Amino acid sequence: MTALAQMYQAAILEHARRTRHRGILDPADARQEGVNPSCGDELLLTLRLADDTVTEVRYEGKGCAISQASASLMAEAIEGLGRDEVEALIGHVKAMIHGEGLHADLGELAVLEGVRRLPARVKCAALAWTTLEAALKTHPAGDASGAEASGAEPGGAEAGGAEPGGG
Repeated sequence: MTALAQMYQAAILEHARRTRHRGILDPADARQEGVNPSCGDELLLTLRLADDTVTEVRYEGKGCAISQASASLMAEAIEGLGRDEVEALIGHVKAMIHGEGLHADLGELAVLEGVRRLPARVKCAALAWTTLEAALKTHPAGDASGAEASGAEPGGAEAGGAEPGGG
């Protein structure tokens, strides 16, 4: 294993062991459940937004180290970002984990880049991001009502779905 691969693995394991932003926001402006049926990963994502900016994010879930680390990394990365920035970040991360290139401004999220070499784990890493994408769709742009939006039924956002190259 190369030194870079070891560094990526260590960072993922650190986030899996010491997850950040764990919990549930109540009330939440957006709430979305996601499931990766191929691995059994589950995620409940809750967000608070103000003026189209993610002010708080929390998640609960269970699953493999990659899915939990990805959720932890995602939560840290999006808090304080505007909707347009979050949507762009979702696109960059999903492209990266599917082997479509590494965007220069991903910072710590770049540790997920190594997942592209593990096709069976791409859906694990994508779960948090596809769930976030679905959660944003439950909260219309410009809506700062503060009322909780209900996401899909359990298993609503699947890590596979229309994802190209999923495991």
